[in-house]
Amino acid sequence: MDKNRILVQRAAIIGSGTDDLTNMFLSLSLSSIIIDLGITNVQAGSISTITNFGMLLGGLVFGYLADKYGTLKLFKTTLILFALATASMYFATSMTTIYILRFLAGIGTGGEYGIAISLLAKVTPSSKMGKMSAYNGVAGMVGNILAALLASIILPTLGWNFLFLLGLLPLLIVAWVHFNVKDDVLNQTEHSVKAIKPSYKELFKTPKLARQTFALMFMAIVQISGYFGLMNWLPQIMQQSLGLTVSGSSLWMIATIVGMSVGMIFFGRTLDAFGPRLAYSIFLIASASAVFLFTLVTNEFAMLIGGALVGFFVNGMFAGYGAIVSKLYPKHVHSMANNLIINVGRAVGGFSSIIIGFLMDFGNITTVMIFLSCSYLASFLVMMTIKEFSKQRYQYAVINIEI
Repeated sequence: MDKNRILVQRAAIIGSGTDDLTNMFLSLSLSSIIIDLGITNVQAGSISTITNFGMLLGGLVFGYLADKYGTLKLFKTTLILFALATASMYFATSMTTIYILRFLAGIGTGGEYGIAISLLAKVTPSSKMGKMSAYNGVAGMVGNILAALLASIILPTLGWNFLFLLGLLPLLIVAWVHFNVKDDVLNQTEHSVKAIKPSYKELFKTPKLARQTFALMFMAIVQISGYFGLMNWLPQIMQQSLGLTVSGSSLWMIATIVGMSVGMIFFGRTLDAFGPRLAYSIFLIASASAVFLFTLVTNEFAMLIGGALVGFFVNGMFAGYGAIVSKLYPKHVHSMANNLIINVGRAVGGFSSIIIGFLMDFGNITTVMIFLSCSYLASFLVMMTIKEFSKQRYQYAVINIEI
């Protein structure tokens, strides 16, 4: 690969890392916002919901624009939008302002994901796309850890407003991309597809393609649901049900994120080597088992190991969506397909926290774990209906797209 293609890869991966970095600021500062503004838990929870709907809108709009006008310029636009919207939280003094700014930040974030994956797909050989998509996911995990470290320093001293001011960091990536990454390689790749008018109808133009798109949406919903269930509820569930005290909750979080990162890399390489059918079968069935077996832990050390193991399977699969969507759909709708599927998953899957909270109020830990396990088994059954996931047909689809 030439130098500029490598720079495009780095830009897409680092951009995705700053995406997760700035979004994690909300989770880490939410308790401070509740106290400072005197809002209810329902109002606080609605901030994330509004952000998710912004992501859905941004994914739809920017996915179309990127496929029509070029990915690199829209990539920079999305980074600028969520950077400025995040940093403007520094001046927020009311819930109305927070809702507006988080919605705008969501639009930028939702648009960035599919464009970054599309950039990777345009400069990466198909046989390596699983690995590169995994690196893209790991960058997000690194962003989460960095956000946690920054929050531990800034929140106690300067407050949550100043933490959001660090949302300006992605502008450094924009400046670096502007002065170092050339459009030449992308223009060559996009020239042949720009004559074709992109349309979301293409993702549903035949019954077979529509079933594939809806199946991938369902899998993405389960993927995001499991992630929110793992990160938001599992520690609390284990502490309440078994009376465990996790003095190093941040250590549990880091162990889980490390497990997720290793899982993404393993999944990406498995995807490249054996195709999506086997890779997703292993991880979905293992996820269904792991979340249930996690209830058997009896001490804090087991929670660390269990969290890393569950994270390995539950979120390792996230690395595959960008790769398989970019391979199963034509290049002129890459951004639209990636953004639609993942952001529908974010918008709908984000409600899993509410569902799990309801199950905790009216059921018990077993009920919650059965719900999560059944979700992964349902995703497995839906995945089996995607015929293109068999290795032979999968490779055939790749060849057709490249031609």
